[in-house]
Amino acid sequence: MGENIIYRIYDWYISRNLDPDKMPKHVAIIMDGNRRYAKLHGEIDVLKGHEYGADTLEKVLDWSIELGIEIVTAYAFSTENFNRSKHEVDGLMQLFIKNFKKLVDHEKIHKNEVKVQVVGRVELLPEEVKQAIFDAEKATEKYNKRVLNLAIGYDGRLEIIDSFKKIIKEVQDGKITIDDVDEELVSKNLYTGGIDDPNLIIRTSGEERLSGFLLWQSSYSELYFCETLWPELRKVDFLRAIRSYQARERRFGV
Repeated sequence: MGENIIYRIYDWYISRNLDPDKMPKHVAIIMDGNRRYAKLHGEIDVLKGHEYGADTLEKVLDWSIELGIEIVTAYAFSTENFNRSKHEVDGLMQLFIKNFKKLVDHEKIHKNEVKVQVVGRVELLPEEVKQAIFDAEKATEKYNKRVLNLAIGYDGRLEIIDSFKKIIKEVQDGKITIDDVDEELVSKNLYTGGIDDPNLIIRTSGEERLSGFLLWQSSYSELYFCETLWPELRKVDFLRAIRSYQARERRFGV
């Protein structure tokens, strides 16, 4: 009880000292630590860790809206994750279905006009998951105030390859020439085409690498790594990341 009061006071203290004019527009998150959380807490089923992780993402979206952050991109499932056990993969697919169905009529999503999008190779997902994604995207497609990107079936290298393939097809079809190919065109053809690159990328669980996440888009992103496992992320941890971002002098280049 006393600890919660201390953290609330600390939350207030950090929030009070954040500059609204220096708030990142786009925060991307590598949600790492669900499996370790389940193991450390004696959970027999690793899926419990993923369920707690989904709850944390909802909290982070609330905090982001509160702070005025317009875009949140969360790394939910990589193409490599398909190599995990059938039990875990099937369970994650069911969790996606459940949560995308919730988003269709989610009060906070509609109240705050959050556009839900999935970035990645959606065609690799089961039909029921694809339908749930379609329904959530359709229900929020007219919103433009805020964006929640969920990277599912995602790999940064494959994203760049897919972008090149689309560009090559346009060259072959005579729609553009080789001289038209530049950074802007590549960015336009990425899964995240049309969305500003992330200002800040946060990774939880103590790992300090991007693991193939937003490889092209992260060229000038500020990186923040914290020890906290994703399901245990507190508001104070999130605020510390924002405070760290605001304290940095951003440089574009070396």
